Amino acid sequence: MLERNDCLLVVIDLQERLLRAMPDREVLLDRARRLIEGARALGLPVLATEQNPQGLGSTVPEIARRLEGLRPIPKTSFGCLGCAAFGDLLRQSGRRSVLLCGIEAHVCIYQTACELRAAGFHVEIVVDACSSRNPADKAVGLEKARDAGAHLTSVETALFELLRAAEGPVFKEIARIVK
Repeated sequence: MLERNDCLLVVIDLQERLLRAMPDREVLLDRARRLIEGARALGLPVLATEQNPQGLGSTVPEIARRLEGLRPIPKTSFGCLGCAAFGDLLRQSGRRSVLLCGIEAHVCIYQTACELRAAGFHVEIVVDACSSRNPADKAVGLEKARDAGAHLTSVETALFELLRAAEGPVFKEIARIVK
């Protein structure tokens, strides 16, 4: 199970031009927002990336507001570990479990999951907080990531797994976020 003191969230490429092509963009934004707010309430570190921001735009405002204090890491590699700055921040966090959300599931999420697994990380993809332009591509990306050793989860499953008990102020905050 995920442990609060060993987990971090990675928000991958929730950018203007990419998001416009997603068939379920409103649901995706809502789920990503809840996941980020929950991760913050639980005290998890959060990293964010932007794929070629000059061409694809910056992180959408709905998500950027929740990433207050974080500057998304620009990248051109599909897998996040192909970007030295990302790898440096990941190592500095000291965390060994990674939650992934964002777009696209069959490209950047899949390749990041494979790279992280090869580097010895525990990886969980938050399936209701990721998308691809084509639902079949999303399904293939998730299947291939699972075959590579990644686990699949949902926003609520991950947050309540990290929470562990229905008590205290953090529980009340998570309950408010998921409703």
